[in-house]
Amino acid sequence: MRQNLNLPAGLDGNLWHYRHQGRNAMHRHAELELNLVTAGTGLYLLENRKYEIRRGDLLWLFPAQEHVLVEQSADFGMWIGVFKPKAVARIATDADAKILRQRDPAGEFCRRLPQPALARLEQLFPDIVATQTQPGLFNAGLAYALLNAWEYFEHAADVPVRDVHPAVEKAARIIRHESNLLGLDEIARRAGLSAHRLSRLFKQQTGVALVDFRNRQRVEKFMELYGTGQRRTMLDAALEAGFGSYAQFYRVFKHVTGTPPKSHRRR
Repeated sequence: MRQNLNLPAGLDGNLWHYRHQGRNAMHRHAELELNLVTAGTGLYLLENRKYEIRRGDLLWLFPAQEHVLVEQSADFGMWIGVFKPKAVARIATDADAKILRQRDPAGEFCRRLPQPALARLEQLFPDIVATQTQPGLFNAGLAYALLNAWEYFEHAADVPVRDVHPAVEKAARIIRHESNLLGLDEIARRAGLSAHRLSRLFKQQTGVALVDFRNRQRVEKFMELYGTGQRRTMLDAALEAGFGSYAQFYRVFKHVTGTPPKSHRRR
């Protein structure tokens, strides 16, 4: 899915710190993106490749590459930087940085930074964000962040990458982006495998059972729909999120979050 990031006209991109959220759809966008993991662990699907990421990992996502953060620990956090194509073309002029101007370069682009490089970027990025009300200064900071992060990346160690079966990637995309209301048989049919084989592959390659993955997405969808509970009842939100009954919702919610739904409502 092509995503429009709606970046301000006067800025060359954007930079922000992301903390654990719910649903993330498989997507791509016209901008070059960098992710620097600062806490927790996550599982990225980048087309048919799988990256198990943790603190210190620096990942580059190019414009033609579809990607989704499939799993993330409760303490997961990362810096996200996005850079408009014209800005990248203007900034990445050195021979070793020109690869950043490509839409889908060959190779792997996830590496684990040594502690000094990680500490430097963790200090630099907030300083740049603090200048967002000054477009000229902010754009200069973005340019420096881009080239500085790439220099650190070039001298870092690769993060192991594994191929993911196309059906696993497609099943994750269907559940996250298209619908988490579908039964496993229908998801498997659309992914092109039997339900048994898809379930086995999904667990084997992501470390998460397909049923559990779908249930987590339903709980996260419920959280989005229910909000503070002022607009709709808990049952209405649960049914729209894909649960067949309140009893099923109660059981799954307690299993995923560790607390019953009423405790969530009180919080």
